[in-house]
Amino acid sequence: MKTATLEWIAKAEEDWSVATSLARRRKTPVPNSVCYHCQQCAEKYLKARLEEAGVLIFKSHDLPYLLALVAPHEPLWSGMGQALLNLSQYAVKFRYPGHDASEQQARNALQDCRAFRKIARAAFGL
Repeated sequence: MKTATLEWIAKAEEDWSVATSLARRRKTPVPNSVCYHCQQCAEKYLKARLEEAGVLIFKSHDLPYLLALVAPHEPLWSGMGQALLNLSQYAVKFRYPGHDASEQQARNALQDCRAFRKIARAAFGL
């Protein structure tokens, strides 16, 4: 595996670790941050796969777009389209005033991210 691919995977795993750690907070929940880090985890796994395939990585937070670029290299990932579409909404707008994620959205984001992370890790042999 390419060094740069491993770096993308390490960053994805860091986001997963942050998301799951923040999700455990009960006294002062932070659903916006949980959702954001779930989105970031999925984005970085997609970019890791693009890196490994030698595909130019564009600056984009649009997970369905990135999935379309990955699909020729990982056709089984296409089944995760809805989960990635769900996660894609947390890339930007929930990081700023005017939009807030609920605790249920955070639970859903964790579920979608967990499912995608599982197939991504399997594809990388992790």
